[in-house]
Amino acid sequence: MKRQLTRELQQDLNVTLVRSLTWRLPVHSIEIAFQTVKRTKMDILMKMMLIAFQKGTIETAEELSELLLVDPLFINDLISLMTRTKIIEKKGLTFGLTEKGVQQLATGIFVHEPESATKKALFSPCHQNLLQGDIKPDPLKELEVYRWNDEFNNWEIDSLEDSALRNALQAMDVESDEGNTQIVVSDITSATAEQTVHIPCLEFQLYDKSEDLFYVRVWNTLLQRWDETLETQLNDKERKQWRADYLEKYDKK
Repeated sequence: MKRQLTRELQQDLNVTLVRSLTWRLPVHSIEIAFQTVKRTKMDILMKMMLIAFQKGTIETAEELSELLLVDPLFINDLISLMTRTKIIEKKGLTFGLTEKGVQQLATGIFVHEPESATKKALFSPCHQNLLQGDIKPDPLKELEVYRWNDEFNNWEIDSLEDSALRNALQAMDVESDEGNTQIVVSDITSATAEQTVHIPCLEFQLYDKSEDLFYVRVWNTLLQRWDETLETQLNDKERKQWRADYLEKYDKK
């Protein structure tokens, strides 16, 4: 990979590779616990039951079963489901719709009970963001850690906002919208830091003679692309020193 990237960077004859480095970027494995809800188009029986509860005075499942000519087992199951999801409730002796039930009947969309799940994500303090990619066993444990890592490593798990966690879950295709069924993340219940893992990165310090410009490119093996965030950090912090080192080396010659 390093040879391939070097060839790519040196296709411009004005560009000289001054130095190349390989180092490890620490990222933190985080377990995100969350809840999803499924939204589906209401079936005819549920709509008929809700309308009956809204307009009539239904006290028992048996009454509704006789009214709709539907097996009591189906009626009881749906009453139990609608009670758990809080779209109906007993008001005195009769069933009635809650505010949520009125809204769902109006839209024709039934919101199912929440389901709990967990997913693992990767947080990079140097990016101040969650990254997507597959972690592989680190074969290069002798490599130095990214030299500016300590400057960005004063983070806490509580500093991660729900919006960032939701974006990470969306990137992992937790949510879906197909046909008459939609699944969305309804709540982030917790985020727990687990272990620290390391991502090999390839750094290329370059000089463009035509622009008289020193700059860096960094290939992030987790993202499988050039990493503009790390490049900006290195350019901002080290560009002047690269020029000074280059000029010193040139003077000695």
